[in-house]
Amino acid sequence: MQTLLDVIVPVFLLIGFGYLSTAFKAFPISGIDGLMRFSQSFAIPCLLFHAIARIDIATHFNPNLLVSFYSGALICFTLGILGARVIFKRPVEDAIVIGFCCLFSNSVLLGLPITERAYGPEVLNANYAIIAFHAPFCYLLGITTMELTRARGESPMVAFRKVATAITHNGLFIGISLGFLWNIAALPIPQVADDALTLITQAALPTALFALGGVLYQYRPEGDAWTIAMVCAIALILHPALTYFMGRSLQLPAESFKPAVLTAAMAPGFNAYIFANMYGRAKRVAASSVLVATLAAIFTAWGWLAVLG
Repeated sequence: MQTLLDVIVPVFLLIGFGYLSTAFKAFPISGIDGLMRFSQSFAIPCLLFHAIARIDIATHFNPNLLVSFYSGALICFTLGILGARVIFKRPVEDAIVIGFCCLFSNSVLLGLPITERAYGPEVLNANYAIIAFHAPFCYLLGITTMELTRARGESPMVAFRKVATAITHNGLFIGISLGFLWNIAALPIPQVADDALTLITQAALPTALFALGGVLYQYRPEGDAWTIAMVCAIALILHPALTYFMGRSLQLPAESFKPAVLTAAMAPGFNAYIFANMYGRAKRVAASSVLVATLAAIFTAWGWLAVLG
């Protein structure tokens, strides 16, 4: 119970504050949209650039860590598509969106603050290693699958250009890529720039969590209860379980193993709705899954913390 109160509840209280502030019109929806754009397009990319530019790549980019997390994510994406298609008889494009919801854990807005509160900032390098590949991997997989499905008869180069454009215009991808380039080139960050980046990164997660609450208020659940339940089960239970057993088999050290499992246990991120909105498919399922899974994660994350010890 103390873990729930100390680690998880403060994060979700901030989300709830954003939700209630929007619901009672204390904060306008236009302001929520502005905060989300600020956090997703500017503050969080700065946070990721700042972290990756300074990380010791040779030490913290453990291939076994990435295999443990992303093999589970790939299996969940596949099962989400098959479940939506075979069990719920959804059209193939809807099924891909639903699979994307099962794939895209909220590694930044939930994974970072909960991991930091649970295990301290010294273990976050494992989170940053996962996050560095998260948006590129998930968007590359989701967009490629969707575009190949939709591009029946089109030139492969047309599909490739669509995939490349969608990925390279993503703010998270830009921040991650610049961080890698800065790190590989071994360039120093001038002190004045480092101080400025520190200030904005301190605002990134609180702003994003408050905005997430306001966004979730706008997309309240409607229908598709069993499909949403499947997404929640795959995202909150199956993905961390797969990461857990893969990490154990690959003998990940605790400082990588625990953040990997906890990140896998996070609810689908808002990018799941962005992906659905991008293609105009299964938007209600995506938005509702983000909300329901985020609420359920209060208890499932608590359970995984108990398992991890």
